Amino acid sequence: MLRTFNILKCSLDKPLKNKDMKKDIVKTITRNAVVAAIYFLLTFASAPIAFGQVQFRIAEALILLCFFRRDFTIGLTLGCLCANCLSTLGPWDILIGTLATLVSCIGVSFCKHLLVASLIPVIVNAFAIGAEMYFVLEINLWLGVGFVALGELISVTVLGYLLFLFLRRNKPFMDSIGANRNLDFRF
Repeated sequence: MLRTFNILKCSLDKPLKNKDMKKDIVKTITRNAVVAAIYFLLTFASAPIAFGQVQFRIAEALILLCFFRRDFTIGLTLGCLCANCLSTLGPWDILIGTLATLVSCIGVSFCKHLLVASLIPVIVNAFAIGAEMYFVLEINLWLGVGFVALGELISVTVLGYLLFLFLRRNKPFMDSIGANRNLDFRF
């Protein structure tokens, strides 16, 4: 993520001289826009099960992209922000849900083990969204935490982990996402 900010900072400070750097900026912005769009579309397509007390948000599996590229935090956070505009919890979910995704992405981006990384969104979202539902919907706090944790566990730790465990061996996929870290993880 720091590399992305450094590239963008350079572009604001002085004109770019290097064509490769310009291409890097365009690729970074494009990749993040695609990730944001995919997150939004997956959430929109699964809206009946993506929102509410029991949540199964398939798009959350994409959070593990941050394991391979820290700058995907931007695209995932923007995708979540857009998706949460559809939420029945309104502005609370836009704020708290998006913040929970941001914190999850940052946590995942600093992990060295994919399985451990997959548990970060489970914990963060369980407590953030569980507390949100407690205050907004007035449901039992631990029931909300449990339901959100279950949905995140299925979508990130099971679906996402298995998906990226499989895709890490697909060189064209890893090249297309521009994976630049944790390329040699075992599990």
